[in-house]
Amino acid sequence: MKHLRLSALDLDRRVARLIARNRSRRFERPLQWLTLGADERLLLPAVSLYWLLSRGGGKLRASRANHILLTMVTTAILPHLMKQVVDQERPDRCEIHGNRHGIPRSGKAFDAFPSGHAVHMGALASALCRLAPRHRVLIWGLTASLAMTRVVLLAHWLSDVVVGETLGVAIENLLHAIDRAPEA
Repeated sequence: MKHLRLSALDLDRRVARLIARNRSRRFERPLQWLTLGADERLLLPAVSLYWLLSRGGGKLRASRANHILLTMVTTAILPHLMKQVVDQERPDRCEIHGNRHGIPRSGKAFDAFPSGHAVHMGALASALCRLAPRHRVLIWGLTASLAMTRVVLLAHWLSDVVVGETLGVAIENLLHAIDRAPEA
């Protein structure tokens, strides 16, 4: 059913080759654990728990929790839908030849675009920055670092992560605008 085939950019390939040449099991093992912090299988239960706990915390807290839960559910669905249409080979399938030296085999071979982890992180960062604007640098630093683990593990091209983060921010901003739109 895939209709759109994407190729990696020249910069994507250069970055992936640099990572592939310098891979190390000692370095990749901790990244495999760290990357789970941006995985929907961890984020959705965590955000759902936050949502449940917010029910007794007043209208503003409940409203914020509703927004974050809706945002995370949307960012969990959209990348899967996009991967049904877009066909792009993952860098770990075409840039590693022989010993993987700790680079794990990522999901389906032609599901590189977009990085779901990056979509989640972009949306979460955007939402959290609304709640804690003074911590913007820390929030973006942590979420971007989690998203970039996908590049270092060769699960995604750099452009997959950049587009994913941008898409996440756009989704969160759109949902925030809809939520704040005056009722007719």
